Amino acid sequence: MKFKFDNIRKSFVHVFGGSVLTENFFLKNMRFILASVLIMILFISHRYTVLERMSEIERLQQVLRDAKYESLTISSSLTEASRQGEIERRVQEAGLELKVTNEPVYHIGK
Repeated sequence: MKFKFDNIRKSFVHVFGGSVLTENFFLKNMRFILASVLIMILFISHRYTVLERMSEIERLQQVLRDAKYESLTISSSLTEASRQGEIERRVQEAGLELKVTNEPVYHIGK
């Protein structure tokens, strides 16, 4: 049992001590390792940027949905207010002495 523990301890010291980086395998493949690490960092940063943009898109879609509902509400209230019966009621409430004519409108041409 003692033998295995010593091997694990030596391997641990070898890897975390930094001497593993001076071995021939790592020196030959240092460009590949650095390129791989750089690509991993780029992928992680790209994913973070995409997640931020997706969150912003969802927020803006909610704002757009709210604006559409508000526009629909305003449009329906304006449609209701512009009906002839509603206009007549408001004229009577205001005490104006205006009446609806039964005669058609005449257009005077040039």
